Amino acid sequence: MIEKISTYFSNNSSSYLLAIQEHIALSLTSLFAAILIGVPLGVLCVRYQSGQKWIVGVFQVLRIVPSLAVLFMLIPLMGTGERPAITALILLAMPPILMNTVAALEEVPFFMLETSEGMGMTQPQIWMKVRLPLALPLILAGIKIALIEIIASATLAAKIGAGGLGGIIFTGLGLNRADLLIIGGITVAAVAITAGVLMDLLDRTLLRYKYI
Repeated sequence: MIEKISTYFSNNSSSYLLAIQEHIALSLTSLFAAILIGVPLGVLCVRYQSGQKWIVGVFQVLRIVPSLAVLFMLIPLMGTGERPAITALILLAMPPILMNTVAALEEVPFFMLETSEGMGMTQPQIWMKVRLPLALPLILAGIKIALIEIIASATLAAKIGAGGLGGIIFTGLGLNRADLLIIGGITVAAVAITAGVLMDLLDRTLLRYKYI
């Protein structure tokens, strides 16, 4: 087995590195898009309570649907390739980001909001200088969960021609080659662990006061 793995890296190092690059690019693109949609949507849910249960409910239902099923449902609409893969990953990443944003903003102590208002702050100032900074730890936790879920689920993107490390895993399944399954699986796990460590470092950098 070790010999087969060594032979694979000797003959396919460039395609292996390309698969990692495609996987990371696909994951980060989906994550950034989900953040740009999920965080503002969470803010709107808190500001306009009437629509919160419907918006959160829709994304909770989407979370139940398997990622592979979402991918195949998008093929008639978007074809194959990166577009349906990124769309499916955004839908996967939205629930933890949205729900953590809503929970974080609602958990900001009411007395702090009253104090801020009493100091003469306007509502936009209260949101930017009080509510969002205090909610940031939980929002970052939601983003971390979303990123790890995206990296794991992005392996399925290879099924519709979007590339990534899933290609190595599915080739291993098709050819019954355990060496490819080990290489693909361990690499995906390593990328996910690295992403988690980097998110922890970002948390420590942005929220230094928590660790003093």
